[in-house]
This record gives sequence, C-alpha cells and structure tokens, in this order.
Amino acid sequence: MDKFWRWVTNEAGEKPVRTLHMEGYIAESSWFDDDITPKQFKTELYGTGNVTDDIVVKIHSPGGDCFAAAQIYNMLKEYPGHISVQVDGLAASAASVIAMAGDEVVVSPLSVLMIHNPAMFIGGEVSDLEAGINLLSEVKESIINAYQIKTGLSRTKIAHMMNAETWMSAHKAIELKFADRILYEHEPTAEGADGFIFDKLTVTNTLIHKLPGVQAKLPKIVSPHATDSFKEPQDSQGQEIQIPVDQLEKRLELIKNWR
Repeated sequence: MDKFWRWVTNEAGEKPVRTLHMEGYIAESSWFDDDITPKQFKTELYGTGNVTDDIVVKIHSPGGDCFAAAQIYNMLKEYPGHISVQVDGLAASAASVIAMAGDEVVVSPLSVLMIHNPAMFIGGEVSDLEAGINLLSEVKESIINAYQIKTGLSRTKIAHMMNAETWMSAHKAIELKFADRILYEHEPTAEGADGFIFDKLTVTNTLIHKLPGVQAKLPKIVSPHATDSFKEPQDSQGQEIQIPVDQLEKRLELIKNWR
C-alpha cells in the first residue's frame, strides 16, 4: 500500500510545523490508497497534531479530478494554521488549483506549473453533448476563480492561458503571480526576471509558419519526382522516406485545434 501522503513533524522551533508530501494523482476515491483523495486528505489534515500547527504542503502531481481538487482547495483555505505550498516538481492541471490555496506559494527553481481547460468524456445524443459542454464551461469559470484570487489577473487573460494549455517555469510563475517566491534564492526575484512560458497553440503555430520556408528549400533536398515532399535518405529497409508537406501541415492543424 503506497499512500500519497507522508507527514513529517518538526518541533525543533518554537511552533511545530507539519510537512505533507502530496505525490500522485488526484481522485475522488482510490482502490489502493495511492491516489490523493479528499476523504483521506481531510483525515490527515485534522486527525493528527494540533489544528493550529503551521503546515507545509509539498506538491508533485500531474493533476486529476477537478471536483476532488476543489474539496482539497477548500480544506486548505479553511485550515486555521498557516499554509505554505511548495511546488517540488510539477503542479499541473487540478494540482495547480490546489496550489493556489496556500497562504504563500513557493516554487523550486526546477518546478513547472501548468494550467489548461477541464476535459471529460461525453457520450449520447445532442442534448447530452450540449449538457456536457455547458458543464465544462461552468467548471472552467469556477477554476478561473481560484487562479484570479491568487494572481489578480483578468478572467479573460486566464481563460486564454487555459485555452492554450500554458506551462510556466518558476520565474514566469512568479512574474504572473501564480507563486510568491523561489526556494533557495536569497534575493527577491526581480520583476521581469528570465523565465519561460509556452503553450501548445504557440508551438504549433510556429511550426506551421515555418513550413513555407521549408517548402522553398525542398528542391535542394529532394529528387525531381518528389518536389512537394521532405525526404530522408533511407529507412532500415533501404527505402526512401518521403513526407508530403501538405500532409504535415494538416497534422499540425489537427494538433492546433485539438482540445
């Protein structure tokens, strides 16, 4: 049994500090107790120690169920003691929502945050699909609430970032107010410090915009019988490999429009 949580209590200081390691997938329930579930989280949050203890929540999670994340977010917001959230590696999707509940959000220099639109599997007739679309729209609005409370960014900007599936480095998370400081740095992070932010839409558009330039060079790298193709010398069977440019463009457009 590999539980998602590990409590570590440090009573060396004047006030005890409990550290909770949240590592795993966020779910409403778990078969093997290895997922982060609201029920188990609440038991651990209030079932041991003093409820006024300061708590450090270390997160490394790819995300999971947004409703389970909402419950955990609320528990942390309502906890009487001070909550410091530390993103150890990855706080993606629903895990990034939980991170917003901290009184302070601290990121490792190597950590990454990711936000995107909620998703679900929908089946049935037109009315079922319409109901699913409406549900996703409302869930997105509720998620934006958590990001806006923390960052102060406009709802429109946050919505665009979610549409594009946005990944943020530690410095970019600080710049956009998703986090407050970076671990191990002695000086405060300067405004506009170097950081990266990228999304699927931007990367795909960049590749699409490069296609005309690549196509212009094709006569130099392919045979006269394949002037509209990329060409690599040979595959493992000694056959020439050709990838039509228009086919590649269609694939990139599919990736771009995928949600």
